[in-house]
Amino acid sequence: MNEKTEIERKFLVEMPKLEFLNIKRQLGIIQTYLKNGENGSQRRVRKITENGAERFVYTEKIFYSAVTRKETEFEISPQKYSELLKEARHDCKAIFKKRICFEYREQLFELDIYSFSDERAILELELEKTEQDIFFPEYINIIKEVTESEEYSNAALGTAEAFPSEASA
Repeated sequence: MNEKTEIERKFLVEMPKLEFLNIKRQLGIIQTYLKNGENGSQRRVRKITENGAERFVYTEKIFYSAVTRKETEFEISPQKYSELLKEARHDCKAIFKKRICFEYREQLFELDIYSFSDERAILELELEKTEQDIFFPEYINIIKEVTESEEYSNAALGTAEAFPSEASA
């Protein structure tokens, strides 16, 4: 079991040309939100496909702020994954996304590409500390930071199956 404090910032970006990225990994992710835990924690399961292999991950998060959260995560069996899917939230659709992990200036970015948009994506970066400087590649056009915008959470995006309307304006 992996428990850590996660510091993460998220940005709405224009879809970059993938050939410019120093790609380290590409993942296919199906993410399903489960009913909240007893302590109000957010719970989810993921089916992750990488290089043809599948693995299943359970995650539980307690939010301290929009940027900082306690995260507990561990791999589970396909059987446990199927069992947990029975606890899926009915108000929140499963999310299908492609995650591209790439490096730039010793930072590991995660670009989440959603099936509902060819023009926009979400760029995430985990930080060591909240006030850490971020160096963005010149070929990434940042529309705005969305770290503190609930409407850009994976749960909200998956349920809406679209980015908020202001993003396309």
